[in-house]
Amino acid sequence: QVQLVESGGGLVQPGGSLTLSCAASGSIFTNAMGWYRQAPGKQREWVAGITRGGIVNYRDSVKGRFTISRDNAKNTVYLQMNSLKPEDTAVYYCNADRFYPKPNWGQGTQVTVSS
Repeated sequence: QVQLVESGGGLVQPGGSLTLSCAASGSIFTNAMGWYRQAPGKQREWVAGITRGGIVNYRDSVKGRFTISRDNAKNTVYLQMNSLKPEDTAVYYCNADRFYPKPNWGQGTQVTVSS
């Protein structure tokens, strides 16, 4: 079983910033990695992805505001989130990127954007 431990969430005002971290164990980190989020009452959605070599992709609604990065030596992937909006409120998860198998999920980290 792969271990995925997300951290860094919290309560932030609109326009604020947060940086999420995800420590991954096992061979999953050899793949492209991604961040996902699930808002209350909605399906989990892909947010951003990064290949092992650093090629990145984002969903349209976060382009220009979020930055995904990874440290291959530390098996850690990050999500820098700026200019946060209330609609970014969700539980955020990391896992293998969109088209890769996902054996399990971590507990996620809650991000709440509210004044």
